[in-house]
Amino acid sequence: MIELCDASFSYRGGAGAGPAPEGVRNVSLSVEAGRCVLVCGPSGCGKTTVTRLANGLAPAFFPGDLSGRVLVDGRDASGLESWEMAARVGSVFQNPRTQFFNVDSTGEVAFALESLAWPEERVRARVRETIAELGLEALADRSIFELSGGEKQRVAYAGAWAARPANLVLDEPTSNLDEASIEALAGYVLEAKRRGTAVLVAEHRLWWLSEAVDEVVVMGEGRIVRRFGKDAFWALPAEELAALGLRTRDLSDVRAAPRRPGARRRAAAGGRPVLALSGVKAAYGRREALGGADVRLFAGEVVALVGANGAGKSTLCRAAVGLHRESAGAAALDGAPAGPKERLRAASMVFQDVNYQLFADSVEAEVSFGLGKRERPPAKRVGEILEGLGLAGLEERHPATLSGGQKQRLAVAACVASGKRLLVFDEPTSGLDLGGMRAVADLVRRLADEGRAVLVVTHDLEFVARACDRALLVEKGRVAREAVVEGDLAGVRALLAEAR
Repeated sequence: MIELCDASFSYRGGAGAGPAPEGVRNVSLSVEAGRCVLVCGPSGCGKTTVTRLANGLAPAFFPGDLSGRVLVDGRDASGLESWEMAARVGSVFQNPRTQFFNVDSTGEVAFALESLAWPEERVRARVRETIAELGLEALADRSIFELSGGEKQRVAYAGAWAARPANLVLDEPTSNLDEASIEALAGYVLEAKRRGTAVLVAEHRLWWLSEAVDEVVVMGEGRIVRRFGKDAFWALPAEELAALGLRTRDLSDVRAAPRRPGARRRAAAGGRPVLALSGVKAAYGRREALGGADVRLFAGEVVALVGANGAGKSTLCRAAVGLHRESAGAAALDGAPAGPKERLRAASMVFQDVNYQLFADSVEAEVSFGLGKRERPPAKRVGEILEGLGLAGLEERHPATLSGGQKQRLAVAACVASGKRLLVFDEPTSGLDLGGMRAVADLVRRLADEGRAVLVVTHDLEFVARACDRALLVEKGRVAREAVVEGDLAGVRALLAEAR
């Protein structure tokens, strides 16, 4: 059982890090055994801070000032040693890479058990049992560095569940998962509840929790603003849901936004694509990642890559921009053969894990770097880009102090500032609330309408419906099928459903 009793927490700013991120104020909630509580709200509202209080990471690893009480299984969290907290609470972080200690997946599942001094044979037996229970046999004994973002999240859940803790804390656990994996996670949560586990979930995607959730807590600016029982929350009108800054509860409610027909006409007429990939193959060592992929991107269109976790979508993106050298096949820019160096000069990309590419000491400096020497002074343009992505007022903040959704939007802002004609985004709405998703979708749509070609890896149907022209299904490293978004959103839904 997890209890927050009038808990307030404020982070301490580090030297040179700019203003400290906002914390939470006067938060009271209870997650009893066998129940699931959902904490939701706009990016930066305090959801992650609530999870850090629940698992003891704040203030133990995130320094700050705490008032009120945090209780875990009836004991004051401040009096629990780190190993005691780890034994009682299993956690899945928003970015699973930040919680990994091993270089292989099986070792990661075993890590918590080994840290709790379980005997070796018992560890081996529980690891086998956990992998089988969660259906992760295909991910066993794999290098962590070769896993997709979604596969890493599944391994992170296995590591958290292996000790069968009395409490689970899940921070954006579906941010990189395909639809089938999300449905599997919903089943895992239901099974954990059946076994008496208390489950606290911080999440923007809501639809997958329709059966599991017992209480919904909506936060805003560090405070709880609304509480709902399960039935009351699922009965809310869509307009009220949007007013709270929350995503859809039912994917069948999603509708495609109108599109400009220019890019489709050029494609249908056989116009010259900005980028053409033909029969591209690529590998990680001996493991084939792309098995002969064909893609054509036209100016003025946004193309979504959909498919199961590990299907090759991110590798295809990296090959498109020249970051992963192809072992076979051909690439062309505007009809002319183009090697990796030429594609790197022509393109800009937002990675799936944006922490790999944020390196400046302020938000403003991060975006200014993308502008390079093309604009001096850049302040006006930086302000316009940040305003469009809801980041105005954060110019002096260090990127490391931003929430996951804010980091995602900052990486998009830096990519936009580059001014490149070919833009590639790998899961750009991962961890974004309704407003953030719409801001990114509208910006991507506007960039395409200005003549850029945009390729996007996504599992987000709401984003696809709002921004994209076509969706390509990637299976086993190849483009298997495609669907046009406007007029055939049902076909896009079918592609997402096939991503298994």
